Amino acid sequence: MRESLSEVIVGAVVLVAAVGFLAYAAQATGFRRDGDGYDLTASFRSAEGVQLGSDIRLAGVKIGTVTAMRLNSETYRAETVFSIDRGVPVPDDSSAVVASEGLLGGTYIEIVPGGSFDMFVPGAEIIDTQGAVSLLQLLLQYVGGDGSAEPAVQ
Repeated sequence: MRESLSEVIVGAVVLVAAVGFLAYAAQATGFRRDGDGYDLTASFRSAEGVQLGSDIRLAGVKIGTVTAMRLNSETYRAETVFSIDRGVPVPDDSSAVVASEGLLGGTYIEIVPGGSFDMFVPGAEIIDTQGAVSLLQLLLQYVGGDGSAEPAVQ
């Protein structure tokens, strides 16, 4: 079988594109090598929109990713584990908030730093959490006429 130079070039381009897609997928899903960070946990009333690989942000900067999620069958809360970059210490009185990038944007977990001089140790749990706010529920409350949008009668 004879191979032409054009077939070899096309094959090389396809191979490079496949490697590029794999690298992008690994980066987008938060794939990490061991030792890149330390784990923290948090328990949310609602983690709607958060999934494996979701960003962990502090002051709008990505500092980690969600690495595990499960439902606690005793408390009915969403327990999350996330990996924080090793060079980013987080004060031990910080809070974790499920936030949204906008109406059509993605969901991420925002770390709101506290003022403590002590930092979380690997494996610690963030106690102060705030779950996701459902936009649909807010709209239904507003449209449903629960009286909050009407002026007060004097």
